[in-house]
Amino acid sequence: MIVVIGAGIAGLSAALAAAGDKRVGAEGLTTYGNANIAGNNSSDDVLLVCKDEFVESNTYHAQGGVACAIFSDDNPQLHAGDTMAAGHGLCDRTAVDVLTDEGARRVRELIAAGWHVDRGEDGSVLRGLEAAHCRSRVVHAGGDATGKVLELDVSAMVRENRRIHVLEHAFLNDLIVRDGHVSGVRLIVRGVDGEAESRTIDATRVILATGGAGRLYPYTTNPAVATGDGLAAALRAGAQVADLEFYQFHPTAMAIGEHFLVSEAVRGEGAILLDEHGHRFMTDVDHKAELAPRDVVARANFRTMQAQGGKPVMLDVSPMAKENPDLAAFLRHRFPTIDAYTRSLGFDWSKEPIPVAPAAHYWMGGIRTDLFGRSSIPGLYAAGECARTGVQGANRLASNSLLEGLVYGYRAGLAAVRDTDDAVWQPQTLNNSAIASLPVAQEPMVLDMPSHDDGNANTGVWDRKHIEDEMWKHVGVLRDHDGLAAAVTDLADALAGANAAVPGMSGAGSYADCIAVLENRNLLTVGYVEAVAALNRCESRGAHTRTDYAMVNPTIAHSIAYRLKGTSC
Repeated sequence: MIVVIGAGIAGLSAALAAAGDKRVGAEGLTTYGNANIAGNNSSDDVLLVCKDEFVESNTYHAQGGVACAIFSDDNPQLHAGDTMAAGHGLCDRTAVDVLTDEGARRVRELIAAGWHVDRGEDGSVLRGLEAAHCRSRVVHAGGDATGKVLELDVSAMVRENRRIHVLEHAFLNDLIVRDGHVSGVRLIVRGVDGEAESRTIDATRVILATGGAGRLYPYTTNPAVATGDGLAAALRAGAQVADLEFYQFHPTAMAIGEHFLVSEAVRGEGAILLDEHGHRFMTDVDHKAELAPRDVVARANFRTMQAQGGKPVMLDVSPMAKENPDLAAFLRHRFPTIDAYTRSLGFDWSKEPIPVAPAAHYWMGGIRTDLFGRSSIPGLYAAGECARTGVQGANRLASNSLLEGLVYGYRAGLAAVRDTDDAVWQPQTLNNSAIASLPVAQEPMVLDMPSHDDGNANTGVWDRKHIEDEMWKHVGVLRDHDGLAAAVTDLADALAGANAAVPGMSGAGSYADCIAVLENRNLLTVGYVEAVAALNRCESRGAHTRTDYAMVNPTIAHSIAYRLKGTSC
């Protein structure tokens, strides 16, 4: 059996590919690098494990759209160029070519298979412009509810496939590794009475598609399920990870309420950012102004807020009125979800600016994989936000995330069903293609799993607020050596305490209480490695900003892989 953990677009795509769905990707895959897998001529039974309800995922909450070069004035090479530029020298070119070339085909196939994208009166597919794209290429659905429509449409395809079995309210406790090969998963499942029940599932292949970990931070656009579960389990199993220092903070989340994402597509339509005095400050920061890369806008917003005593910046949509005289009607049609939410908070954004602030949004780093989702542990695959495919580099290009899940989820599912047990992991080199002559060690940096036996102080078990505050203060938008060093020490102590508290409790109590403890351990695990990686990168690049190393340092323009040792699986 193949087990897929996670039901966002990466997990759904992986499940469909592994189970032999012919509607998406029927023509097979292109050869890239040294690896090639033919079309999906075989299939296997798939267990799709969901932590919450089937459709609850980061995908469901995504707004902006899917970037893809499917229009006559565009091509995958232009899309790849924009992706590489946004990644600040850390994208793997081959992985990006896979994304943009296969991505265009996957999107066309998905539309043909029944994805309800937005269309004009003539039936043509509508598209939007987002930051750092040289073309309008972002396909959207439901106005600003792209992820919701995509999730519902593709999940319907999954439900129709008799080879895919869905298990809801099941939490990944740990991976099972025997003789160096993944052999199953340990789950915590919600019983009929709401109690937590332990369950072991044997599996020849496991695909992790568990999304990101925005709940590391108090300000995030991510849903409650985004607690880094797959990444943490992979770390405990000894898998390699990379680029964890690069966490993207979206520039514009509502500064009040649930920190609801205000899509980049709003700025793409003409909205501008103002400080407390009504000054449009982004024109002073970058020649692209509000359409500069996300890391640039996020830092500008954060620094402007610091300068005005923490008050949020304001997003003003009034410039859209030039092209849309009935602005209120346009906003209701183009951004129905955002429009409804802002009005629920008492704002009429057609008449007044709304308060926004940066919030944790997307993790560029993750489990290091090759071009078919294979991790460094045989039998373990990863796709989507929990994976480091080499596509995102130091900063993700807007609306490339759903595309990556679609493309690499499909590839991981196809590889999982076609690979033999002796299949070879073929990761791309971590050298920067722009500075290929630099010597870069390919062996990962090995970190000890913190434990009290190693002298870490017993500081007690941290609650979620403590974790969020520590990460925001020291491993947030702006970082420095002293803060990161303190975070590494503090998080190591806290993780040692969490590891000591977990044994013996995973099968007791309510499902909700049990997974809350396990989620906190996962957040501490991934937060600790993120802090170490951020401390080791002594430069500012992409989404990683060090105030004590303000410039890009070309002599360290490469990724570093990490893995944890001393873990039990």
